[in-house]
Amino acid sequence: MNARKTSTDAEVQLFTDGGCSGNPGPGGWAFVLRHPASGKELERSGAERETTNNRMELTAVIEGLKTLKRPTRVEVVTDSVYVGKGFSEWLPKWKAAGWRRGPKANSPVKNEDLWRELDALLAVHQVTFTHVRGHSGHPENERCDTLAVAAYQKYL
Repeated sequence: MNARKTSTDAEVQLFTDGGCSGNPGPGGWAFVLRHPASGKELERSGAERETTNNRMELTAVIEGLKTLKRPTRVEVVTDSVYVGKGFSEWLPKWKAAGWRRGPKANSPVKNEDLWRELDALLAVHQVTFTHVRGHSGHPENERCDTLAVAAYQKYL
């Protein structure tokens, strides 16, 4: 797995969030990508008619990383424990077990398609994850939440 860097080493910060109205249900994802040295920011969001919260959380990170044009040091800031633990704890085990999980590795990994896509992006970029508490007033997390909710409104 990629060497861990401190957040001060990051070239860019990627703030992400995803959510659903119902789980499963209509869902949205969003990210704010910031280049601290230049102050430039990029916001994007999207939605799916029928999805889960975890899929939207993963999609936000994937879509943000996909916008990068070259290998980059990235600090991903998310309120998703699922994404953070998946990256730091579960992903290496799943890969070693042939993308299986559970006792004796006999259950398929949930959201395997997205985890595989994220794994490919993690091979390109040096990524660290920072967890923030959701709905705690963190400005970028709140902005991502607002964008994600707005994105799925068209499906309600």
